[in-house]
Amino acid sequence: MAETALERFIRYAKIDTQSQEGSDRYPSTEKQFDLLNLLVKEVKELGYKDVEIDNYGYVFATIPSNIPEGHPAFGKVPVIGFLAHVDTSPDSSGKDVKPQIIENYQGGDIVLPGDPSKVIKMSENKNLAKCIGHTIVTSDGTTLLGADDKAGVAAIMTLAQVLSENSSILHGDIRIGFTPDEEIGQGTKYFDIKKFGAKYAYTIDGDMPGELNKETFSANSAIITIEGRDIHPGMAKNIMVNSIRAMADIIAKLPRDMAPETTEKYEPYIHPHTAEGSVVKSTIKFLLRDFKTSGLDEQKRILESIIKEVQPLHPKAKFNLEIIEMYRNMREKLDENPLVLECLWEAAEQAGANPYWEPIRGGTDGSRLTEMGLPTPNIYAGGQNFHSVNEWLSVDAMNLTVKTLINLVQIWVKKSA
Repeated sequence: MAETALERFIRYAKIDTQSQEGSDRYPSTEKQFDLLNLLVKEVKELGYKDVEIDNYGYVFATIPSNIPEGHPAFGKVPVIGFLAHVDTSPDSSGKDVKPQIIENYQGGDIVLPGDPSKVIKMSENKNLAKCIGHTIVTSDGTTLLGADDKAGVAAIMTLAQVLSENSSILHGDIRIGFTPDEEIGQGTKYFDIKKFGAKYAYTIDGDMPGELNKETFSANSAIITIEGRDIHPGMAKNIMVNSIRAMADIIAKLPRDMAPETTEKYEPYIHPHTAEGSVVKSTIKFLLRDFKTSGLDEQKRILESIIKEVQPLHPKAKFNLEIIEMYRNMREKLDENPLVLECLWEAAEQAGANPYWEPIRGGTDGSRLTEMGLPTPNIYAGGQNFHSVNEWLSVDAMNLTVKTLINLVQIWVKKSA
């Protein structure tokens, strides 16, 4: 019996796939294999034989072309890939997710039953007003939901199901892929583009229908480590060097107009997201984000300048700044491949999604894949409030994603004829 995207999503959401920062294994958590192995099984059950999972957890499969010999597009359609990640964010628990289904949503705040203090407020969720009459899915408020990105996983699997049942939908070779560890910035660490075999790809890892993404932040991380000296507080005068105080002075000098909570659209930010400290050693971890890659150099200079200011206040402390490259804005390389964008735009228009391009104030696996040579813009999946217990999903929007994907594979045939 054919399954709906909702039924698939609910099943996937109940599987704990939370990734873990700082893990010494890949994927970062063994439990991600619970869903990855299930997807291998389900793809095979749809009748597709070219399905595999490797030691790193990457699941690749082929939906073979059904274009008949003699058709104008026969042998001409490039291999197209669709990708989604299975892991959920370390920011909120993904264990024992209890999805709540609200049919025919009629507006108003949504109180989450597992913790009534958690409320999805219309005043904070402008897209709820666009979802009157939709079926909405939330968690019970004690965990995140996992729409990021199990809605994308469900959409791809539903596409695979539809194509297996409808030979009248002409398409070229399609590669589908499910990846681990995207939420900790490691989703493409061992991704083999040559093995995947697509010329162009799309991540299904976005927000509400209409929003298409061809540009992301360029991203670095930064780590400032301060070394102090400990001694009993009763005999500390002129001996103790308290690294915590130095850490506090650095944080206090960060530009307040360059923070996530004070910026939007194309504005860059420096975000101290983790701070750990003791007298003898303290560490601050930062996210550095700018749509202009050159802006990351300026952010490094800002941190260097702050350290220079703080150093005389703590002359016996040792300061170290480390910069780690993460990913780069995919806009430039996608603009060099306009067809991958044109086909996506047309597919979204045909689906009635009223498309528009929106910069992602974050990154996707597509950022790194594009940089590696696989042009990969991002498509909406229907969720909101990612990484939070207030996460929610419009099922109607997810279904529109499936419709967009069906349109997209046919448009590539049309463009190739």
